[in-house]
Amino acid sequence: MIKILIERRITPGLEEEYDRAARDAMRASINASGFIAGESLHERHHSDRRLLVTQWRDVRAWKDWLYSAERERAMQRILPLLVEEEHIRLFEHD
Repeated sequence: MIKILIERRITPGLEEEYDRAARDAMRASINASGFIAGESLHERHHSDRRLLVTQWRDVRAWKDWLYSAERERAMQRILPLLVEEEHIRLFEHD
């Protein structure tokens, strides 16, 4: 099992639009093979910063989602709302 952390910075004023798009993307990922769980967090006192934590069966399941047409469609809504590229980090158990 692995965990993926995705950090995003949102253009000020577009937080609500981002939240809607991110919820839709999370709903789409739930149907992906190997998806286990996910949550979205915002940084306290920084409404423009978000952290997504998702759990996957393995790296292959994550990569299948990462390069899927469904994620690409979701990201077409999300990317224009960000001030910089998202930062993705993969964590696994020792």
